[in-house]
Amino acid sequence: MTVTFQADGETRHSVVAIIALYNGAEFIERSVRTVLAQTRQPDEFIVVDDGSTDEGPAIVRRLAEEFPSIRLLSKENGGQSSARNFAVANSSSTLIALLDQDDGWYPNHIAELIKPFEAGEHFKLGWVYSDLDECDRFGRMRNRCMLRLMRQEHPKTQLSRCLADDMFVLPSASLILREAFEDVGRFDDRLSGYEDDDLFVRLFYAGWDNVFLPQALSYWCIYTGSTSYSPRMARSRMIYFEKLHEAFDNSDMPTLPQWKPIIAKRFYLTVLSEMHRATLLDNEELYQRSVDDIYKIIPFLPLPMRRRANVRMSVMRSYKFSRLLRRLGIFGLLRAGRNLASRRP
Repeated sequence: MTVTFQADGETRHSVVAIIALYNGAEFIERSVRTVLAQTRQPDEFIVVDDGSTDEGPAIVRRLAEEFPSIRLLSKENGGQSSARNFAVANSSSTLIALLDQDDGWYPNHIAELIKPFEAGEHFKLGWVYSDLDECDRFGRMRNRCMLRLMRQEHPKTQLSRCLADDMFVLPSASLILREAFEDVGRFDDRLSGYEDDDLFVRLFYAGWDNVFLPQALSYWCIYTGSTSYSPRMARSRMIYFEKLHEAFDNSDMPTLPQWKPIIAKRFYLTVLSEMHRATLLDNEELYQRSVDDIYKIIPFLPLPMRRRANVRMSVMRSYKFSRLLRRLGIFGLLRAGRNLASRRP
C-alpha cells in the first residue's frame, strides 16, 4: 500500500479498480471500457471471474490483450462479496474503486472522487461517493441524478437514518479507503445483496467520515433480471435484517428512538413492497418467499404495527386471493384490508 506526498502538501493516493464478474458477458465489455476511458486512470485494474459459465471471461481476456493494464483473476463462485474481497486481497492500492459488471463510470469518476482524499481536509475520511444516473439494461437513460429524487440523507450523518432505510451508497459510485475497508472486516461473504449497505453502515458506526458529491459520476443499470431482483438478494436481505437486529440495540437509552423497531419496520415495508411486485410479475414463488419473510419480521415490529401487519397478512397470505384483489385494483386491496381490520376487536 503506497501513499506519497506531493510538493503542495496534498496526499497522492493509488487506486485499484475492481469488477466482480459472474455470467456478465452481455455487459462486461461496456463496463470495462468505462474504466479504460477514465481521465485519471487507476493504478491497478482487476476483473475477478467468480465462476462464470458464459463467455464473459473470454471477453475480458480479449480486452486484456489489447489493454495490458487489465488483470483477470479467477475463483470458484462465492458471490459478489467474496469476489470483491478476493480482488482487494490481491491488490495494494490505498483506495478501492468498485464497479458492478452491468454499470458504468463517466470519464471523470475517479478524478472527482479522489479529490477529497488527496486534499486531506477531512479527519478519518473513509469513503467518498457521488450521485448517479439510473439507466435500463442497455445503458439508456431513465433518471439523471437519481439520488436527488429520493429522501435519503447525503452525506451520512445519523446512524438512525442509516438503519431506517436503504443507504443508497452504491459501490459503483464510491471510492473507499483501504485502511477503513480493512478496519471493519471487508464485505460480509454471506451477503450477495445488501453487502454494500452492511459495509457502509459498519464504516459509519466505526467512526469513518464520508463525503458526498452531488453530481452524477456513474450510471446504475436496474432491470428485472438484475441482482436487485434475484432470489439470492432476498436471502441476503433476511441475513442482513437478522445481522442488524442483533448488532444494534439502544434500549439502554429509552428516551431516544429505538433502533430495533426502526430496523423491523424498514424490512417489513421493503418485503411488503416485494409482495406487491410479485403479483404484478405473476411470480408465485417470489410471493410466497416474501410472505415467509414477513412472518419472520412481524414479531419484532412495534405492537400497533404488528397488529395491523397480522390483519393485513390474514388477507394477503394467499397468492391466488392476492391476485384476485389486484384485479380489483390497489384501492380495492386497501379497502378490503381496512374493512377486515375494522371488524377485528
